[in-house]
Amino acid sequence: MPRSTNARRWPKEGSEAAVIPCPWLCHTPCELPGMKEPLSKIYGNVFTVHFGPRRVVVLAGYETIKDALLNHAEEFGERAEIPIFRKMTQGNGIAFSHGELWKTMRRFTLSTLRDFGMGKRTLEIRILEEVNALIKYFESYHGEWKPIDTKMILNNAVSNVICSILFGERFEYDDPVFLALLNMCSKMPINSKTSLAPQLYNFYPSLGFLSGASKIVLQNISELNAFLQKLFQEHKEELNENDLTGFVDAFLLKQKQKPHTAFNNGNLMFSTLDLFAAGTETTSTTVRWGLLLMMKYPEIQRKIQEEMNHVIEPGELPKLEDRKKMPYTEAVIHEIQRFANIVPMGVSRSTPSDVNFRGYVIPKGTEIIPLLTSALNDELHWKTPDQFNPSHFLDASGNFIRREAFIPFSIGRRACLGEGLAKMELFLFFSGLLRKFVFQPPPGVDKSDLDLTADVGFTLTPMPHLVCAVPCE
Repeated sequence: MPRSTNARRWPKEGSEAAVIPCPWLCHTPCELPGMKEPLSKIYGNVFTVHFGPRRVVVLAGYETIKDALLNHAEEFGERAEIPIFRKMTQGNGIAFSHGELWKTMRRFTLSTLRDFGMGKRTLEIRILEEVNALIKYFESYHGEWKPIDTKMILNNAVSNVICSILFGERFEYDDPVFLALLNMCSKMPINSKTSLAPQLYNFYPSLGFLSGASKIVLQNISELNAFLQKLFQEHKEELNENDLTGFVDAFLLKQKQKPHTAFNNGNLMFSTLDLFAAGTETTSTTVRWGLLLMMKYPEIQRKIQEEMNHVIEPGELPKLEDRKKMPYTEAVIHEIQRFANIVPMGVSRSTPSDVNFRGYVIPKGTEIIPLLTSALNDELHWKTPDQFNPSHFLDASGNFIRREAFIPFSIGRRACLGEGLAKMELFLFFSGLLRKFVFQPPPGVDKSDLDLTADVGFTLTPMPHLVCAVPCE
């Protein structure tokens, strides 16, 4: 059973090592023998858990997370040192960099994403192009009751959007370069669901040679680096300062203008990978959850399609300008994100100095887990937190309402910088697919048999399942 104490009562040296806690850190009732209460109800909303020899402070509940990440943004504003990612990135990139380097990379990335259309019509056109390609893929089944595994195709479609931003072009789904890139990225630790090696390395980095994690990571990175460097070289040779095609071109131009600065090859590679990973896994997984939930709750699917029939012209796909006229659809998309809870522990922060927080002294360099699942399931903010219920985001008149505790992208200084892109993609992909198809379980499978249990990794993904996409009449 996990050992847990209040944050100011650190365990004595040599105290009993803890078993690794469940992925939700027992905010919901834990299935471990003898533990029926969430840890936050036993120890409060600020408590300590042990990951092997590492002591980690957990923040539970929306008010606690908000207080820390917004009201004490500087004190909780660093990224935690996660050994497997430190080994992999050497401190480069956006997601796991620190200090001035992180600020420089984040400013540049946000500015460049805006330049290439984030939140603008130009990016909407790129996403709609991919939605149409995805629709054609489903239509290739000719309306037959032929079940489809949507994992790969949705991943490819969403990846193509970020590829168009990074490289200035999309790929055909069977393009060998595209497939090679996806395959190598799938082997990264953040996408690993089958091996404990990355976790063991994080707990005991000095014993990394025993788990083999260090060797595997370095080998994968070497292959990926060689692959990406070829793409970067092609862009460098064809670089036109007056016609930049995407993020990579913008970075190469900055590198040319400011040599011997943070705009080096290491940051080019890992900033590109950070954007690729962040712009693929979470969005495609959310859409998969959405289609599974529509099969589970066909009455909700019908209501979305009825709303679209009143708003969208026949034969047209929904556009971003239609969102305000589709409050029910918007509520369903938000509830999919809340219910699916795909990044339950967020990404760890750390304290750059000693912090006095809510009566606790948290030492410098302590890893902090803002438990996002505790906000998305906070009983103080959600009427039925354990149920899929779109009315969480609707008022009595059926108008869409924003909810303060809805923080799937986290909050504060280290919040997801791709939030704007993700919101655009989720609306256009989800509503576009439901505009063209009714999603149903395969023949012989009843909706009551559909499993909503999550497959646990860095993200919570749906268990393997098949989908039937029946063209709308």
